[in-house]
Amino acid sequence: MNGWRRSGRGSRARLVGTLEAQEAAVLRGLVGEVREMLAARSEEAPADELAVLTGLRPGPSTRPDDRVLARLLPDFSSDDADLSGAMRSLHEPDLIRAKDAAATVVLDTLPETGGRVELTAEQADAWLAALNDVRLALGTALDVSEDMPEDLPPDDPRSAHLGVYHWLTFVQDALVQTRMQLL
Repeated sequence: MNGWRRSGRGSRARLVGTLEAQEAAVLRGLVGEVREMLAARSEEAPADELAVLTGLRPGPSTRPDDRVLARLLPDFSSDDADLSGAMRSLHEPDLIRAKDAAATVVLDTLPETGGRVELTAEQADAWLAALNDVRLALGTALDVSEDMPEDLPPDDPRSAHLGVYHWLTFVQDALVQTRMQLL
């Protein structure tokens, strides 16, 4: 990917980029993995008789044990564990649905074998949300920090994946810069 560009004007404006087949496969795989993690978390929701009657299904009230999921689904309050649990139970299902919807937009607009991607402003916003989730998940798994060097020693098991993290950062940053042109 060489970045994104704006095409068209006004309500017909689009953000256009091209991904190679390997880039599309990597992005599809990572977005799919995040979706699977979130779907598994969604299945942890407790059975609730009131939910059956109202259609409102609460989520788990406890923080995910998995540190990657915990990064994607942070606590709603750090001062009060009971409040955080209640807020999580109420809002986590909606957060998961929003993250899944953004991931679905990426998968629906990204050609399986790579190629031209053309996004509306709304689709670009969904891409940005999904890219952010993938970067958060991968960054957490790799223990990325501000102190981490750009390149790791070749014998570090994280070194190969750090390049993917940097590429995702580029794709996201380039999309943000181009998306700002549509404001």
